[in-house]
Formats: sequence, C-alpha cells, structure tokens
Amino acid sequence: MRVFMTGATGFIGSAIVKELLKAGHHPIGLARTDAAAQKLEAAGVEVHRGELEDLESIRRGAAKADAVIHTGFIHDFANFKKYCELDRTVIEAMGEVVKGPIVVASGTALIARGTVTTENDQPLVSTDVVPRIATEEAVAAVVARGGNASLVRLTPTVHGEGDQGFIPIVMNAAKTSGAAFYIGEGQSRWPAVHRNDAARLFVLAMEQSTPGAIYHAVAEEGITTKELAGVMAQQLNIPLKSISAEEAAANMGFFGMMWGMDQPSSGRLTQERLGWQPKEIGLVEDMKLNYFK
Repeated sequence: MRVFMTGATGFIGSAIVKELLKAGHHPIGLARTDAAAQKLEAAGVEVHRGELEDLESIRRGAAKADAVIHTGFIHDFANFKKYCELDRTVIEAMGEVVKGPIVVASGTALIARGTVTTENDQPLVSTDVVPRIATEEAVAAVVARGGNASLVRLTPTVHGEGDQGFIPIVMNAAKTSGAAFYIGEGQSRWPAVHRNDAARLFVLAMEQSTPGAIYHAVAEEGITTKELAGVMAQQLNIPLKSISAEEAAANMGFFGMMWGMDQPSSGRLTQERLGWQPKEIGLVEDMKLNYFK
C-alpha cells in the first residue's frame, strides 16, 4: 500500500517507516523542512512537502495514498490546547479524502484512573480538562461519517535508541538536583513499550484495519516510579529519595505531575486481536544498557 505518514522523521515515525518498507509498503512522508525531506529521501521514503498547519497540504498528501499513519503532533506546551484542536482538524481533513485505513496515535495516559486500563476504556473527562482527547474524538467523528479510522494508544514511555521523552527528562532533572526521586511511596505505575514493537503494531493495525478499533501499544503494564528512579540513582551514583507532588511540580512542571500519575495499562486485547507480540527488551533493561552511556 501507499501510506501517507505524518511524523515520519520522528522517534516513533522513523521506526514505522522501517517496518513499512520491510513489509513491502510505499511510505510517503510529510516534510516541513529541507532537512526533514533529506532525511526521508535517505531512508527511501517518497517526500510530500507540507505541514500540519497547512490543511490543504495534508489533504493533498493523504489523497496520494491508500492508507494513513498519523503520529505527527506539534509539541508546543505554551499553546497545547490550540495544537490539540489542530490535531482534530488534521484527522478530520484526512478522513475527507482517504477511504482506506487511517491509524492515529493517541496515549494510554488519557484514560489513566489508577487501575489497569484496557482498550475498552474511554476517557473520563472532556477536552476542557484534557485537550488531547480531541484526537480520540476526531477518530470517532471520522468513523461516524463512514471512514476507516482507528487508534493506537501509546504508553507515556516509548523507549529505545534516540529517546528524548519522559525518562530522559526525569533523568536530567535528577542530574540537576543531585538526587533521583519518586513521589510519595513511589508506587505509581508506568506502562512502557519499545519503539520497534510500537512500530510493528502501527503496521499491523493498518494492514488488519477495523473502523473504530482501539489498540494499546503496551508491552509492560506498569513499572513503579520507585524502581525507575532506583535505576537512575544506581547508574548516576546519586541518592534516591522521596519528594512531594508539589516539589515534583515545582521541579518539572507538567512532567512532574505526570511522574506521580498511577497509570498502568494492558495490551492483552491488542495482542489477541492482531497477533502482536512485543519482543524487544523491557524499559529497565534498556535503561541499564543504553541510557547512561
């Protein structure tokens, strides 16, 4: 299939590109800059020039393809709600021109509730409280109009080579403060998946497309933040300590708040429905081997 991709040069998107090529598909990557275009060309990807804020360029790119994988998002936390609403319009614009599968990235954190969540769970709050829910609402809207859209919910920690997400952010905060920390008793649980396993799931979700399906890219249901902080303390040779939620928020803002969330999640139904089997190393092992070089 010809597959239009947003976020094709990103941490997860670049891994998806490799899986698409391996499976014999033809990826078409959205490129905003010359550097992105060169990176895509070097990876053997057809380049489509445009950007997420240019909906006509999105429609033109999607119209070239049999399917879409959408992992692109503008990570500007100063204008977070604005770009969450932009994501809604981007998804709906692609839904207007693509009859084939549209696979959209979302997150298990949107349904966090302190118990193990599954693919059947829905967000408990509105976009007024959590603007990112606009992504899931947009997919539902495309399906309601007869489109073939589905969701892949990613864990807050997608790990692997080149990770610049939550774990490196917490590591850098630990280096700066001189101590690795967890909140309270450190029993908040974080699910995780390796980016290569997540990439394989996106391709399976596209190939076995089911309108309205929700899949969970979850390899590990929940690792405690105390265990993760313990790895940081050991590898950085710094103390391990408990801090309050207020201290975490003061140190890391939004990321400090996230560090205290208990958000375990399951991918069992996804594995059963798609035959997806995570096979890469786990987060703790990956951290020990690759995150402190």
